Amino acid sequence: MTDTGERLVEVPVQDATPAAPPRPGAGTPSDYRFPHFSTRILANGLRLIVANVPAYPVVTTLAVIEAGATRDPRDYEGLAQLTTRALAEGTRDMNALELTSRLEMLGTTLDTGADWDSAIVQITALSSRIDDAVAVLSEVLRYPAFPESELERMRGERLADLAQLRAEPRGLSDVFFSRLLYKPESRFARLAGGDEQSIMRLTRERVQAYHAEYYRPDATALMMVGDIDIDHAVKLASAHFGDWSGTAPPVTEPVDTQRFPESRVHLVHKPDAPQSEVRVGHVAIPRLHEDYFPVVVMNAILGGLFSSRLNLNLREVHAYTYGAHSAFDWRRAASPFEISTAVETAVTADALREIALEFSRIREAPVSDAELSLATSYLVGVFPIRFETTAEVAGGLANVEIFRLPTNYFDTYRDRVKAVTAQDVLRVAQTHLDPRRLQVVVVGDATAIRPTVEALSLGPVTVYDPAADDDAAAPVSHSSAS
Repeated sequence: MTDTGERLVEVPVQDATPAAPPRPGAGTPSDYRFPHFSTRILANGLRLIVANVPAYPVVTTLAVIEAGATRDPRDYEGLAQLTTRALAEGTRDMNALELTSRLEMLGTTLDTGADWDSAIVQITALSSRIDDAVAVLSEVLRYPAFPESELERMRGERLADLAQLRAEPRGLSDVFFSRLLYKPESRFARLAGGDEQSIMRLTRERVQAYHAEYYRPDATALMMVGDIDIDHAVKLASAHFGDWSGTAPPVTEPVDTQRFPESRVHLVHKPDAPQSEVRVGHVAIPRLHEDYFPVVVMNAILGGLFSSRLNLNLREVHAYTYGAHSAFDWRRAASPFEISTAVETAVTADALREIALEFSRIREAPVSDAELSLATSYLVGVFPIRFETTAEVAGGLANVEIFRLPTNYFDTYRDRVKAVTAQDVLRVAQTHLDPRRLQVVVVGDATAIRPTVEALSLGPVTVYDPAADDDAAAPVSHSSAS
């Protein structure tokens, strides 16, 4: 009652927020076809691959050269990457400043780089300026100056990068994982960009000799993608590369044998480290393998997606980490499979136990229909997004060349992913994931984590000095498996 004698009646308050509509389900993926491309081979052996994509008024020209890090001579690691980076530092007719100015006039930049299997030089320009752009690319590829002052600067930058790499646990774990995964004589056991000793051996004369030996027309594939037809592309390639001569040495694949045939645990000691950087894996299959597609789907389910088993286990269920991931680092030779994460020191052994559990579980029973559907739908759905620009299409064509893929690879990709079954996933997990060969690398406080890690019986445990020489890997202590 109020003081006026009126009765108050409570009226239920209605939720002003309307109920959200049901989330729409996934639709049928739109049809997609990778741009048609044609291949021509010039008289000097240079391969020309052209994809006419007239929707964009630009052309990406990308050169792939058989001059990757696997070509580095022993004790001169980093030579391939230094040579490729130095291409953009001037030519016989233009110093670095003049080259930069010319690129600015074309409204473009020059991108260079080298991975394990190849070196790449790329330029994208308006189709109306493509003749000038290809002329610049040709001069950079064929007539680099390699000025000593620029080489010295790049050597200094690499040394600074190495200092940071060795000081930071994430980088250190990657260094030790590669070093301990492959046999010491393998090029893959040493840094692609070289270490402190090899970098200081890379003189201008070495760089010049490397370029003269490997940068040859028969070792080069030229991708031209965009608003250009095959006739125009052949004319440009012939004009700027037709008189290029020489023969490159045959390709020799590096040793790709795993260093330790049995499972082992390698602890890289960082005293008082608050967390552990974890790497788990082994040498797996090469990129060009008949099981590639089921392996890709299997990895997506295991650790390749945010909703993967590893991430749901370590992040969502146990809150050990912000994220756990697995991947194959594809190469022409046998490629590494790697699980990576970072966890607090106190839960290092617990996280390793769960990683081993998921590694075994995917080999023991077929994945669920829901897991399979999510993985294949994601891979099929994102595929067209990977090729929205001329540079991305050129990069796809480069992969066909580098990994020697079939010419219909892109046209059949989505169908082959969708064809993967749960039994396929189980088969490749049992075939290509081997718990008997797992190498575990942990960068952290070895004193704190060693007892609990040893109790897992994942293999003999060795403790390493993080400042160890690359060749010896200098173990400071060793124990047999529990």
